[in-house]
Amino acid sequence: MAKHCFAAIQMASGPMLAANLETAARLIAEAARGGAELVVLPESFALISDDSAAMLAAREKPGAGPIQEFLRRQARQHRVWICAGAVPLDCDREDKIRPAYLLYDKNGRQVARYDRIHLFDVTVIGTTTEQYQESRIMDAGGDIVVSTTPFGRIGLAASYDLRFPELFRAMVVTGVDVILLPAAFTSVTGKAHWEPLVRARAVENLCYVVAAAQGGYHSTGRATHGDSMIVDPWGTILQRLTKGTGVILSEIDSERIERIRASFPTIDHMRMGFHAL
Repeated sequence: MAKHCFAAIQMASGPMLAANLETAARLIAEAARGGAELVVLPESFALISDDSAAMLAAREKPGAGPIQEFLRRQARQHRVWICAGAVPLDCDREDKIRPAYLLYDKNGRQVARYDRIHLFDVTVIGTTTEQYQESRIMDAGGDIVVSTTPFGRIGLAASYDLRFPELFRAMVVTGVDVILLPAAFTSVTGKAHWEPLVRARAVENLCYVVAAAQGGYHSTGRATHGDSMIVDPWGTILQRLTKGTGVILSEIDSERIERIRASFPTIDHMRMGFHAL
């Protein structure tokens, strides 16, 4: 079967884990009722907090903990694949967490894990107070992850990764058909860059991008951009949710990927290994 139904969920998560999981459960159920075979949750779906102690307290050991158990249970209950992050996992540092993006199959088995490579250490242009220093409590990963699934080759990435096209180019070299992208773009950067970056990653790599975003106002005072979207290999936005909490669904067509790549073979024309002069 060449066509499969994917869903992207949009939320505005806060500092209360139980409330966030309750919202996620409701939206996963809605996606499953709509025919989704794979569901992507937004970045930090389980917890958004400015309290470093709360973030550290939420750390889980790989394979154990309430967030991972929730994801396993939801996958099994609804018979859907689920991609979720950033799940705060233990790392070698007691004062830090690993932001992990996990892929579960419909039996609740974890089949892939991506530890985010790029950490968001920036001051947002146009603001005086919006500063982020994720490296203060997060420990970055270093491996690109592309997994073989019944839906094709799936790559895992996160919102800030969008600004580093070499990551996605490396996925193409290993073979990728769909990129799953949990995200939490700020309101300011989202208005300026979100759509062009998502569409560019789809166009230059001739693959689908399923981008599930945080969207709304958070109790921390932060505003996230939203605009979750599913984009095809030609850069066409198939579905989007600009504002509010909800679900979007769209078909992922493997034959469309093959047709576009055959008729417009830019991937075959890639020349890797360039060096700066």
